[in-house]
Amino acid sequence: REREGGRCLNKVELKRKVTVLRGISIIVGTIIGAGIFISPKGILKNSGSVGMSLVVWVTCGVLSLFGALCYAELGTSIKKSGGHYTYILEAFGPQMAFMRLWADMIAIRPAGLAVIALAFGRYILEPIFMPCGVPETAIKLTTAIGITAVMYINSMSVSWTARLQIFLTCSKLLAMVIIIIPGLYQLFKGETKNFQNAFEVGAVEFMGLPLAFYSGMYAYAGWFYLNFVTEEVDNPERTVPLAICISMVIVTICYTLTNVAYYTVMSAEELLASHAVAVTFAEKLMGHFSLVVPIFVSLSCFGSMNGCLFAFSRMFYVASREGHLPEVFSMIHIRRHTPIAAVIILYPITILILFLGDIYSLLNFMSFLRWLFIGMAVVGLIYLRYTRPDMPRPFKVPIFIPAVFSFTCFFMVFLSLYSDPVNTGIGFAISLTGIPAYYIFIAFHTKPKWLLRLSDFVNRSLQILLEVVPAEN
Repeated sequence: REREGGRCLNKVELKRKVTVLRGISIIVGTIIGAGIFISPKGILKNSGSVGMSLVVWVTCGVLSLFGALCYAELGTSIKKSGGHYTYILEAFGPQMAFMRLWADMIAIRPAGLAVIALAFGRYILEPIFMPCGVPETAIKLTTAIGITAVMYINSMSVSWTARLQIFLTCSKLLAMVIIIIPGLYQLFKGETKNFQNAFEVGAVEFMGLPLAFYSGMYAYAGWFYLNFVTEEVDNPERTVPLAICISMVIVTICYTLTNVAYYTVMSAEELLASHAVAVTFAEKLMGHFSLVVPIFVSLSCFGSMNGCLFAFSRMFYVASREGHLPEVFSMIHIRRHTPIAAVIILYPITILILFLGDIYSLLNFMSFLRWLFIGMAVVGLIYLRYTRPDMPRPFKVPIFIPAVFSFTCFFMVFLSLYSDPVNTGIGFAISLTGIPAYYIFIAFHTKPKWLLRLSDFVNRSLQILLEVVPAEN
């Protein structure tokens, strides 16, 4: 609070409200989505054996920890919010950063949010419609309500958002404990038949292992979200590395033990045949209690939506501050201290994609771009080590960690090109539209007067409507 003319005034800025616990809830809450409960069979199918699939889960956890440690160094040396966008901007300049922003804004983020929200809509309705199927219209309407609720909460209060995220993270960890403890009990009782010959060499699909790792790395994706809100982290030099390391250990242990629990009850063949592995597991072991599993899955999806939106809205906030988006998106609500314009920027396009678009095709187009730009951000870490050696680095990783992780990212990009060249090519073409967009909207300073007047009118109108003002430094 500041004193002016005898009155106490609140400074209009984003507050540092993200503690270690809230940081852990953001990372764990966004990594653990619906995937571990619904379909971990992609890894089993491509690894070929139970034992090898568990090795892949652990290895992907370690590789993801490598990436998280790289981002811990980036987050403590570049103390700006924005994640990938900010690090690419610092290392490689505005044009490359804008291409990342452009791909995120027009496709990756709205499609990703819509997919998570659809899983939320489906699983929250499933207990109501059992044993019948859930109508698609009901799923989409419930999904739209879920997206609206997440947008509203993030717009109203950072504290509400953080507290909700802690609750939802605890609920999804509880769901995993409900699976892990009975599964380990079965294991200690001697239910080990599905682990016999677990590492049988003849069953291992060596050609499929890269695809198994690809699926595994997607299951762990989300460790980078705390870096999107660095400016709101309390004591980032300590909080960012600590929250990242604790979160990755928690997720790796939970993922591995959950898969071990599945195999105590289901054979590899049964797991591959299941459409929702956690539901099948619960039906076999818990009877009528299995009805609560879809509720836990829906809460898990809602937590992922909440964490994702909280994080990437800050990327749009920072991009606006850098001049890559209209000025209104870097403004703060005068009372609630939230970047409300940056929070709701994706709402129209997400709802449009939900009802009109082919979400899964769009995700296929854009999936490889995520790893391309993450790999570039980590290469940027290596590049900055040589171009800016005097930059303060409170947390520093050995150089082999970013080298191994960036190689992993580019290998997955190559794998996308090899396994699905058409969709990957379309996604690459979509991202390249960011080049003319950059020169038209950003680089050219001599814009028509009518366009400048229109932009100023829209900015002022939105500022009045949303009650936002520029953040105070």
